[in-house]
Parts: sequence; C-alpha cells; structure tokens
Amino acid sequence: MKKLKILVFLFSLSLFSGCGYYKFTGITVPAGTRTYQVNYFQNDAPLIEPGLERTFTNALADIIQNQTSLQLVTSGGDITYEGEITEYRISPTTATADNTAAQNRLTIGVRVRFYDKNNPDGDLNQQFSFFYDYPGTAQLVGAQKDAAIEEIFERITQDILNATLAKW
Repeated sequence: MKKLKILVFLFSLSLFSGCGYYKFTGITVPAGTRTYQVNYFQNDAPLIEPGLERTFTNALADIIQNQTSLQLVTSGGDITYEGEITEYRISPTTATADNTAAQNRLTIGVRVRFYDKNNPDGDLNQQFSFFYDYPGTAQLVGAQKDAAIEEIFERITQDILNATLAKW
C-alpha cells in the first residue's frame, strides 16, 4: 500500500511539473522568464486619436499582468514588447439606397516586435488589427468611442499574447 501511495504521488508530481509555469488561461511562461517590459507604443497612424498610444500600451501591459505570473519592469525584461500604432481608420462598410453609409467600421492596427532574451528564436515582428462596426447614422464619440477602442484593444492584446506566449 505504501508503494502505491508513492507511485501515485510521483505520478501526480510529474503531471504538475513541466518546462514552464502554466496558468489556466492557457499561457505557458517559458522556464527562466520572470519579467516583461512593454515599451511605449507610438501612434504613427495617418489619423491621430489623442491618448490612443497610452491606452494601448497600458492595455497590453495589463493583459500580460492579468494572465501570467510575470512581473512588469521598466527596462531589462526577460521579454520585451515594442512597436507602433500603424492604423486608425473609419470607413463605411455598407451603403443605403441613397448612397449614405448604413454601417461604419473603426479599424485599428498595431505593429508589434517581441523579443525573448532566453529564446531569440521566439522573437516576433507582426501586424495585428481588429475592427468595431457601428451604425452609419451614429457618431463615434464619447463613451461609445471609448467602448469601441476598449473592445478592439481587448482583441488585439489577446491576439498578441497568444502569438507570443501561448504560441497559437
């Protein structure tokens, strides 16, 4: 009976050990990676939305903080995210019979460069974008604009996290 307990213990231990730290979010942090750095994302989009760069930089730092065990540092991180906002565009997606927009789309694009000190093969340089559709009769201002940007950034930051740490 004692040998069976030892075997069950060893089997259980092997289930919970591995190459990295795993959280139930599906994010596996590579062994030896303890810190991350998010450099300020400049807004290089042709149409400038004030404060967008700060909002995105904070959103990316927050999602990593919330879904991993990594600690945010201002320099010298084991992994580093940097880049720029490359697109902020509002365009009509459908038209009415009298040639007015029935629906508009806000699209935001971000170029991300990811560096991993412990695994340079995992470095990434990729464009991410997402959109928010709204009625053509509505103006995208105030709380609605903030909600649209938040929804877009939730999707983009999750896609970035999946591409860099979850490897999806």
